[in-house]
Amino acid sequence: MQATQQGLSNLQLELLKIFSFDISDEQLLEIKSILVNYFADKITNDIDQLFEDEGWGVEKIEEWSKEHMRTGHK
Repeated sequence: MQATQQGLSNLQLELLKIFSFDISDEQLLEIKSILVNYFADKITNDIDQLFEDEGWGVEKIEEWSKEHMRTGHK
């Protein structure tokens, strides 16, 4: 996803067009939840595909859990 020169992404611009009216706070929370679930599903599917493509399994996750990801202070 890339932002346009105005600083808004294509998704933000489309949502502004669609929701050019006020909605209740409850409706806003419902829409946020829908969007969060949508993107979470996309990420999950992409990660599942990566694991399948690479032939990774639980062992890979365990390997990562033992890695030290810290970098030294400069």
